[in-house]
Amino acid sequence: MAVNKMGKEITSIWTPANIITCVRIVFIPVFMFLSELTWSSLASSNSENAGMFAMAAFVMYALLSLTDKVDGDLARKRGEVTDFGKFLDPIADKLLVFSALLMLLEHQFVNVWFVFIILFREFLVSALRMVASANGEVIAADKLGKWKTATTMVSLCMYLLAIALTVSTADQGVSTIGLALLQTAHIAMIVAVGLTVVSGAQYFWNARHVIFRV
Repeated sequence: MAVNKMGKEITSIWTPANIITCVRIVFIPVFMFLSELTWSSLASSNSENAGMFAMAAFVMYALLSLTDKVDGDLARKRGEVTDFGKFLDPIADKLLVFSALLMLLEHQFVNVWFVFIILFREFLVSALRMVASANGEVIAADKLGKWKTATTMVSLCMYLLAIALTVSTADQGVSTIGLALLQTAHIAMIVAVGLTVVSGAQYFWNARHVIFRV
């Protein structure tokens, strides 16, 4: 029987934190749809609509990224950490990150190797956690892994804002800001990929007793 910090039994998986996580997953396709509308509008030379859709996609993604911290903090504050939440939250994070990465890759804003490295690391760490779980151990996200996720999401938000600032405006000043932001996003993504590699290696080093167990 699971109980929260107030001593009350948790009788449902539908805690406020888990509801927020589910909302994040549900709205990821909405973000992707807005992004696609951006590029279809540009293809039809409708820059005004393209800018509107691009800004809406940025705002949507920024809000969804913020919920990544909200649901975890809420679950811990209320003492309502559930197995369902532990299962769903990392899935929601990965879907959110890769939805934006794939959209940016499609339009050649990010390098395919960046996407491959991030995807490869997530597969390896997920496999490591499954092996550890089968041996009765839990490998929780450490500070470096959390920094990796935060840096990646910040970088993606900067990419989306840079696109929103450049696709529709005729204002040279705003376009210049957008281009500068795009360069900053590239730098942040390189840092995120570096953290991806280092944090992945750290996971495996810390769990080496699980991997090399006979």
